[in-house]
Amino acid sequence: MESPMDWCFAEEGHSQDIVLEKQVFRSKVLESHVQLACSSQYCAFPLNGNELCIWNIGINPVHQPLHLIGHHHSITAVSFGSKMDPLLVCSASRDYVIVWNLDECTKKALQGITPCGIVIGTLLGIVLYVRFSPDDQMVAACAGNRIYILNAKNEAVLAELEGHLAPVTAAEFCTWEKNMLISVSEDRSFKVWDCCTGVLIYQSAVLTAFPLLSLFIDEEKKQIITGCADGQLWIFSLISGHNYRCVVHINVKKEIERFYSKTGKYLQQFGEIQNNFKLSGINDTRVEETVETSLPILRIEHCDKPSHTDKEENFFPAVIARYLWIGSSTGLFIINLANFEIEAALHYKDYSDLSIQFAGSCVLTRKAVDGKVLCLLTSMFESVIALLEISPTALMRAQKNEFLSYGKEKCLLVIASCSLLPNSPLNTESLKKSSSKLTNKKTLGPKGTMKDQPLVFHNKIKSSGYTSAPQMKMFSPNTKMKKTNKVLEWKNNCKRKNKEYPLENFPPTKSEREISAAGKPTSISCIQYSGDGEQLACGLADKSLLVFNSNLTGTPSVFSGHDGAINSVGWSHNKKWLVSASEDKTVRIWSVCNTEPALLLGREMFQRSVRFAQFYYIDKFILLCCGAEFHLVNCYLDISKDDLKRYKQKSVCNLVQKFPMASTVEITSLSAVNDFYSYIVLAAGSNRALEVFDLNAGCSAAVIPDVQSRSVHQICQNKGSAFSTQQPEAYNLFMTSAIGDGIKLWDLRTLRCERRFEGHVNRCHPCGIAVSPCGRFIASGSEDKCAYIYEMHSSTFSHKLTGHTESVINVAFNPSSAQMDASETTIGAILTKKMKGLRDLWHMQAISYSLQRHSMQQ
Repeated sequence: MESPMDWCFAEEGHSQDIVLEKQVFRSKVLESHVQLACSSQYCAFPLNGNELCIWNIGINPVHQPLHLIGHHHSITAVSFGSKMDPLLVCSASRDYVIVWNLDECTKKALQGITPCGIVIGTLLGIVLYVRFSPDDQMVAACAGNRIYILNAKNEAVLAELEGHLAPVTAAEFCTWEKNMLISVSEDRSFKVWDCCTGVLIYQSAVLTAFPLLSLFIDEEKKQIITGCADGQLWIFSLISGHNYRCVVHINVKKEIERFYSKTGKYLQQFGEIQNNFKLSGINDTRVEETVETSLPILRIEHCDKPSHTDKEENFFPAVIARYLWIGSSTGLFIINLANFEIEAALHYKDYSDLSIQFAGSCVLTRKAVDGKVLCLLTSMFESVIALLEISPTALMRAQKNEFLSYGKEKCLLVIASCSLLPNSPLNTESLKKSSSKLTNKKTLGPKGTMKDQPLVFHNKIKSSGYTSAPQMKMFSPNTKMKKTNKVLEWKNNCKRKNKEYPLENFPPTKSEREISAAGKPTSISCIQYSGDGEQLACGLADKSLLVFNSNLTGTPSVFSGHDGAINSVGWSHNKKWLVSASEDKTVRIWSVCNTEPALLLGREMFQRSVRFAQFYYIDKFILLCCGAEFHLVNCYLDISKDDLKRYKQKSVCNLVQKFPMASTVEITSLSAVNDFYSYIVLAAGSNRALEVFDLNAGCSAAVIPDVQSRSVHQICQNKGSAFSTQQPEAYNLFMTSAIGDGIKLWDLRTLRCERRFEGHVNRCHPCGIAVSPCGRFIASGSEDKCAYIYEMHSSTFSHKLTGHTESVINVAFNPSSAQMDASETTIGAILTKKMKGLRDLWHMQAISYSLQRHSMQQ
C-alpha cells in the first residue's frame, strides 16, 4: 500500500527517476554505526561482521561481490585511497588496520587464491574513522581519544596525536597544506594538527552541547565544515590570516522547516490527503504518539551542480552556487553554500520501495556519473545494506519552489525595458508645466473684471540708495582674488569628474582622518554622498542636517528646521537638492545653495513619523513612506522670491498615489533607483516580508514572505554610479539586512536569496550596509566597533576596519572615486579610512558615527 507521501510525489514525477535502489545486501550482524566507502567504481562495506565486501559498480563480473577476509573482530571503518592507480582500500577493526590493493586482490580472487592485505596497525582499539593522505603514503586512524598516523606500506606508527577528551569521530588531511590534519571529536571541538611532528596548531572552543560526528574539507574555498548530532553545521575558514574564524552556523533542522514552509504546495497536498482519510470514514480513536528526532549529521559530501530546468536554460545566475550533500538518519538534503538554504530534501520514508527507512550510516560518491549519484546506506535497526542511485536534478525539479513563480512570469527588471503605460502613475504631467499655464492667465474677479493691483508693478523693489555712503572710487579693480587657487580647483574637479571609477581597487586598510560632526554627543543617524562624490550629507539626531565636502575639510553647511531626529537624507540626481525625513512628521526639501527649505510637507499630510524619503524617476517624484504605505509625490521646486510675497513658497507638490503594503503595520525600509529610469520600488515591512511594486502598472508585482528572521531595517540596491559601468544584470541585485540575521543578497529576476554574508556582529543596533560603485564589495557596520568589507563572491568578510569607539551603524561608498565611507553608532564622530592598492594609492573614507559619551576633536 502506498503511503500519503508517495501520492504527493506521484504528481511531480516517477519516484524511480529520483531514487532507485540498485542493490540490497543482508548481513548476519547489525552494521549500523560504521564508516562506509563509495567511489565512482566501487563501494566497500563490512558484511557479516569481519568480512570486507567490495562491490564493483561499473561492471558486473561473475564473481560479485569480492569478499576480503583478514579481521577477527567486526570491521568498524572503511576508506578508499586518494589515487586510482593503484586503488587502495583500508579497513579497521579492534584487532587490525589493513590496507588492500584492489587490483591484486581481484586477480587473486579470479585465480582462486585467497586475497591478503598489509597489516599497518595492531590492537589500536575501536577505530571509528580511517582516512588516506592525499599521496596515499599515510593513514590516519581515529581510535579512542587518539589519532594514529600510520605508514600505508608497512606496520609503523609515524605519529600519535593526543589531546581530545573524547573519542575522535572523523579526521581529514588538508590537500593544500602539507602535513596538516583536522579532527573532530565527541568532546564537541575540532583541532588542527601537524601530523608529522604531532604538534597541535589550533584548538577550537566547545561548539555545541552535542558531539561532532562528521567533517568535510572544501578545497575550493579553503574551509572546513563539521556537523553535530543535533542537526547543526559550522563552517570555518582555513585561509591564512583568518585565524580559523567561523564563517557561518547553520541550523539544518530550521532550514528544513523553512524549506517546507516555502514549498506550500507539498504541505497542502499532504493536508488534503489527511482530509481524504477523514472523509473516507476511517476513524481511529487512538492518539498517535510522536517522537522528536535529533537529525544527526552523519555525512557531508560535495554535490555537483544540478542541471538547469527548462525554464532556466537561458538564464545567467547572479551567483555561481555550490552545493553539499547532507546525510542524516532520516534522509538526504542538498544545501546551497551561497545562501545556506536547503534546495532539496529526500526522506527515505517518502519512498515505500526503499528497504531502509532509518539509516545508521551513509556515504555518497563525490562526483556524479551521467547525472546520477550513488549512496550507500546501512540500516539503524536491521542488518541491511542498500545501494541507491539518486538523480539530484530530478529531485530538485520535483520539489521546485513555486511560490515565486508569479514574479518570474512578470519578468521583473530594475532597468525600465518598456514604455510608460497611458494610465501609469509615472505618466503624471509635470507640475512645472501646469504652474506655468496658470501664471499666463489673467486673474479676473468674480464678475470677470480685473482685480486691483499693487501700486508697484515690479517683481523686485530696488533701494533708492539714500541711506548708502557715496562711492568715492569708481572702476577700481579687485586685486584680492586668488586666481591660481580657483584655476587649480577647477582643473582638479574636471579631472576627477572625467575619471572613471577604478574597477580593480582594494578595500581600506588604514585610518586617515577623524573629525567631530557636533560639539556635543549627538548620534548621526544617516549619511549619503552626492552623485558626483563631492559632498557628503549627514543627518543628526539633534534635528540638524550637515553637508561636508568629500575631503571632510572646512566648515560644513548646516540646514536646520526639523523638530525631531532626522531619519533619512537623500540627494537629487542633479546634485542641487536634498530631501530629509524626520521624526517630527515632516519632509523638507532643501536647496544646496540655501539653508532654508524650498518645500515643506507638513504634519497635515502624515499621521506618523516619516521613516524614509528619496528622489525618484530622475528627480521627477519624491518617494516617502509613512506607516504601512508609501507615497508617490510630484513636486516642482523653485527657490526664487518675490519681494511682495516673500513668505509665499513657489515650490508646489501634489500627491499622485498611495501604495499600501499588504499585511503589515509599518514599512521599515524603502528603496528605489533615481540614477536611471526604473519602475521598481522595494518595500520591507514589519511582517518580515518584502514587496516589489511596479509603478508603471501602479500595483504590487511580487511578495517575498519571511525575507529574514526579523524585520528588515535596510534595503540596499546595487545602483552603481555615473563613474562606473556594470553589466545590466548586476543592477537586479539588492541586499537586505536585519538584526540578528546577517546580510542577504537577492536577485530581482528570481526573487530568491542568492548569498548570505555573516561575520559582523549585529544583535541590537540596525547596522547599515552599502555596495561599492563597481559592485565588487559590500560594506557593513558592526556592534564590535568595526566596519567589515565583504567581497561579492564570498560569504565571509575580507577586511575588518578598526579605529571606531562605538558600534558602527552606517556605511557609504564614494560614487566617484575609490573611497568607502563607513558610519558607526558613534556620536558625532567622522572617521576616514585610507585604501592602498597594488598599483595606485586610493583614498577610501569611512565616516563613523557612534554613541560615545565624549566629543572628538578634529
